[in-house]
Amino acid sequence: MRTAYVLGVGMTEFSKPGRPDPNYPELAHRAADAALRDAGIGYRDVEQVCAGFVHADSTAGQRAVYELGMTGIPVVNVNNNCASGSSALLYARQLVQGGLADCVLALGFEKMQRGSLGTPTHPQSANPVGKFVEALAGLHEPTGAPVVLEMFRAAGNEHSARFGTTPEQFAKVAEKNHRHSADNPYAQFRDVHTLQEILDSTAVCPPLTKLQCSPTSDGAAAAVVVSEEVVDRLGAAGRAVEIVAQALATDTTDAYDSAVNIVGTPVSRRAARQVYEQAGIGPDEIDVIELHDCFSVNEILTYEALGLCAEGEGGALVDAGATTYGGRWVVNPSGGLISKGHPLGATGLAQCAELSWQLRGEAGPRQVDGARLALAHNVGLGSAGVVTLYRMAQS
Repeated sequence: MRTAYVLGVGMTEFSKPGRPDPNYPELAHRAADAALRDAGIGYRDVEQVCAGFVHADSTAGQRAVYELGMTGIPVVNVNNNCASGSSALLYARQLVQGGLADCVLALGFEKMQRGSLGTPTHPQSANPVGKFVEALAGLHEPTGAPVVLEMFRAAGNEHSARFGTTPEQFAKVAEKNHRHSADNPYAQFRDVHTLQEILDSTAVCPPLTKLQCSPTSDGAAAAVVVSEEVVDRLGAAGRAVEIVAQALATDTTDAYDSAVNIVGTPVSRRAARQVYEQAGIGPDEIDVIELHDCFSVNEILTYEALGLCAEGEGGALVDAGATTYGGRWVVNPSGGLISKGHPLGATGLAQCAELSWQLRGEAGPRQVDGARLALAHNVGLGSAGVVTLYRMAQS
């Protein structure tokens, strides 16, 4: 099987939704054009496009890339909830590895509405997370909060009841990520907050406060995925980032057993294990991680799912400073979803962009010293979990 490389990345600044312009075609154009220029190619070199989004009509990917040119190539639209961007990247990688294309554009974008994220469906359609909502109601007394908040609130409370995880430990995740985002020009929020400010911010669904929740966002991100032949032809080995291993996992029958499982933690664990097995490495060998901190609770759950620590020890990991600069790993140097923002279809590809910059040594003041192996984790409820391992191209 061939090796796939990320040769170019680009993204827009993530911003507060609610403004009519720029609309998603312009956002997608900006991100894709930046990725193509970064790769040193034009849109006519692209053989296929994989477009990830959630809240847009069925052929939004075509509408988005027509801003780049109408070349007649296949455009595949991907909707995997919050993991749509990384799922688009996965399909682009499979096309290249399988020998079906040498140059594929993975594109993710989103225009969102203000307010808490819901699960809008057609009134005659089944709710894709309906069974998870039913299972949660049988495990925890509903509070009437928006469904996604309800799920992560319950997961955090379960973790606290079982392992003693404290509100301060959850808040420390948000303090870290807001601090990291101060150096990210693409981040929706760049203000630094103290731990006490985070604890004292508006309680949205205890133990979660406003500053521990990712905002709805507008934005786009893109990656150009190519074969080794393209890298060689362009003489671009010094900039190419290898996709070493990648896995997408979905739910098994344990999904309804607990709130921690309902929010996709076992899915993340299975995908991570597959990646470690494919690459023949363990989590201790990773240097920098971008993970899906849609809420501070999920970052602590994901530490455990990715094998950074044993089950129940995620709170102690953040207490020890192990996931920030000077610690064992730097997790979410971009500021993560909490502070960088979370335009659903763009999130997984924004992670790809950040980690590509980190591995190239191009991340500026947020650069992780000596970054050699980078891991991305992106999950969508209902559930789809994508884990991707990157490194610079080997000679």
